[in-house]
Amino acid sequence: MAAPPAPTVRGGRVGRRDDTRLALLFILPAGIGLVAFYFWPLLRGIWLSFTSWDLLSPAQFVGLDNYRAMAADPVFWNAVRVTLLYVVINIALQTAVALVIAVLMQRLSRSTLLRSLVLAPYLVSNVVAALVFLWILDFQLGIGNQVLEWIGLERIGFFTSEAWAIPTIAVVNVWRHMGYTALLIFAGLQAIPATTYEAARVDGASEVRTFFGITLPLLRPILGLVLIISVIGSFQVFDTVAVTTNGGPVDASRVLQLYIYDKAFGQFDFGYASALSVAMLLILVVVTFFQYRMTRAGQTDLN
Repeated sequence: MAAPPAPTVRGGRVGRRDDTRLALLFILPAGIGLVAFYFWPLLRGIWLSFTSWDLLSPAQFVGLDNYRAMAADPVFWNAVRVTLLYVVINIALQTAVALVIAVLMQRLSRSTLLRSLVLAPYLVSNVVAALVFLWILDFQLGIGNQVLEWIGLERIGFFTSEAWAIPTIAVVNVWRHMGYTALLIFAGLQAIPATTYEAARVDGASEVRTFFGITLPLLRPILGLVLIISVIGSFQVFDTVAVTTNGGPVDASRVLQLYIYDKAFGQFDFGYASALSVAMLLILVVVTFFQYRMTRAGQTDLN
């Protein structure tokens, strides 16, 4: 075994080598990327939200006009409502399904191949997944509606019905992300000591009582993290909607990200689009703060 580095003597005192400069050198590339691609666009976006800018002429400062227009914009409030509906459906289904998959992986199998298969949908791009489900659930030719007819049910306009558009988009994204979420939860399950379950079995606790009395409480920090990550990602849904419904029918699936894109690159109103982006940022900050406090994600019951 190699001996540890010998301590150095500095000013008559024994100390170890200072690696601060080396550490700063390693994090410098990531720091430059963070400033260039996150902090600077964030500050510029906030500034543009107070301007009127069409990309072709210089930005003109308009104060709070964009925010006043946003407060009176019915399309914006509809987009917020649609986005919140999508987030609720997506988070509820994704967390429940991922939790079941993670528990089954822990209890029934720890095969690396099985974990790879569970993660496989996450490796498919959102656009490809959206196109595949668009074909499967097509009202006229989709095999999904043909199966419904074979079992005696009526065809459903999954992407063309106001009632079905958002739930269908949520299911598509749940299919793609549930494997990744399940692996995060599975990692949290691995941190729970096996002795805890052994003590529960000795006390005669059933599987259901063990799950609700031990597994869920001890999973709280990782579940809080998963919920925060999932909510932030859900608010940013765009490509699945753009490929399948493009916001229709009648704005029933016009989520906030799609509205921002339409204002910026469809109508070239970059000032108003920036104000919409700032509004979404504030919504995410508030939601994340309350999620963190309610789930107590920074605390654990493991001693």
